[in-house]
Amino acid sequence: MEIFEVQRLHIQGVSVRTRNADEADPERACIGALWADFAVQVAPRLAKGAVTYGVYHHYESDANGAYDLLAGSDALEKNEQTAAQPWQGVTIGAGSYAVFQVSGAMPQAVMAAWGRVWAYFADPHCPYQRAYTTDFERYGPDGSVEIFIALAAS
Repeated sequence: MEIFEVQRLHIQGVSVRTRNADEADPERACIGALWADFAVQVAPRLAKGAVTYGVYHHYESDANGAYDLLAGSDALEKNEQTAAQPWQGVTIGAGSYAVFQVSGAMPQAVMAAWGRVWAYFADPHCPYQRAYTTDFERYGPDGSVEIFIALAAS
């Protein structure tokens, strides 16, 4: 885990509202369907070499509450940025983020990395607190994946 300063970034894509308890139940889980929508609606319109983001925002409370997840990018082809699309947008806030590297087979590796995130911040000796503002997964064009967790100001 490392700490990085992130600049403000606007992401457009498709979104759902969910909670972790719902995602643990296959009958109520919706994140898989969200990424399927992204693959059909957004991915074909991305600029070559685009970075994909999964942005967690509008937290109800903490890791137990509801949140919005937007699957999207900041790199739509120029002619797609003005096209009428049913997409939503979210701005990733500037600030300090804890960054966790993801490796292994997807999507299981991302789920395992989130387990590490929750364990890290649940540790009573953790030197940081989550801000619960905007957290995000960054999927690089080279196949790299990182999870960025917004940190509360100290």
